[in-house]
Amino acid sequence: MSQPAKPAAKAATPKAPVPASNNKLPLVPETLLKKRKRAAEGAARAVRKAIKGRLQAKTQKKTIFKRAEKYVQEYRAKERDELRLKRQAKKSENFYVPDEPKLAFVMRIRGVTGVSPKPRAVMKLFRLRQINNGVFVKLNKATLNMLRLADPYITWGYPNLKSIRDLVYKRGYGKVQGRRIPLNDNALIEKALGKFNIICTEDLIHEIFTIGPHFKQATNFLWPFKLNNPTGGWRKKTNHFVTGGDFGNREDKLNILLRKMI
Repeated sequence: MSQPAKPAAKAATPKAPVPASNNKLPLVPETLLKKRKRAAEGAARAVRKAIKGRLQAKTQKKTIFKRAEKYVQEYRAKERDELRLKRQAKKSENFYVPDEPKLAFVMRIRGVTGVSPKPRAVMKLFRLRQINNGVFVKLNKATLNMLRLADPYITWGYPNLKSIRDLVYKRGYGKVQGRRIPLNDNALIEKALGKFNIICTEDLIHEIFTIGPHFKQATNFLWPFKLNNPTGGWRKKTNHFVTGGDFGNREDKLNILLRKMI
């Protein structure tokens, strides 16, 4: 008896490819990605800071310009008032007596070898440590007495606005962290004196010329001026100015000397 035929084996069907997972590992290391992100954020902050700085500088420039205009008008008004008072006095056959000077520029012209301690201490207080050093001084009873003590070793007088401008712009240095820094940027002045509303060179000049409320801070910020020997040399340092020498009070004639030394 014949056996029944076995059914034919089914052909093996190929399996479908397993779909790739979407959670692949990144091709770039994570540390590098973080570093790039930090760099991008830093660059964005730098751009924002630069834009903000430019806007502030533009605003600051306008403020400085307006202040300079205001000071010029103030100086011109003061000159007109003095001229008007002189004319009124002359018209009424009187004499016009101007106010006593309140500002002096003091300059050392001699050494102190073998000198008594008092004049030496006065020059130390005025920060006149070298020959041809000069500083601005507010005139009052105390400073006038000090100037008389050191008279044979200094020359001084009353600077005008032009002399103050020339000194600050051409020979001006500031004291920043104990260092002598040239005043070629208003940011230096604002950083040191901004809390006193002195933000630029014109503010500094105005504070000195008008003996403002922060005159002491302004002059302490300025390094003592270092000047040259006058063109043509000194006349005679051991004689007073009124007798043909150099030391002592020159009053307004100081401005002529400063033009030869700046």
